[in-house]
Amino acid sequence: MMKKIPLPTSDEKLLAQCDVETFRSGGKGGQHVNKTSSAVRLRHRPSGITVTCRQERSQHRNKAICVKNLRAKIERLNVVPARRIKTRVPMRVKEKILDSKTKDSIKKKLRSKPRGEDA
Repeated sequence: MMKKIPLPTSDEKLLAQCDVETFRSGGKGGQHVNKTSSAVRLRHRPSGITVTCRQERSQHRNKAICVKNLRAKIERLNVVPARRIKTRVPMRVKEKILDSKTKDSIKKKLRSKPRGEDA
């Protein structure tokens, strides 16, 4: 089981825990895309989680989206599912299952060919 990752309350503190890398996003967009490094990659050092954003034209907006996505990803990882409580099958249900098995076996015996006495 993984331990919880502490999540700072402010985005500035979260950014301080990250390595920020910018690069050219590529794809459609013409010459503007080829000139500016607007794509952002954040790597959270304590957990090793990496988040990338290259959907906006502005580096600042991409960084803000990255921080939001990183926060959501860490919160998702910190959620611990509740332990499942095993429930016992009631005795009446077990008896019902055994009764139906017995009835089925009797039906099956009745379907077989009768055996002759003199054979």
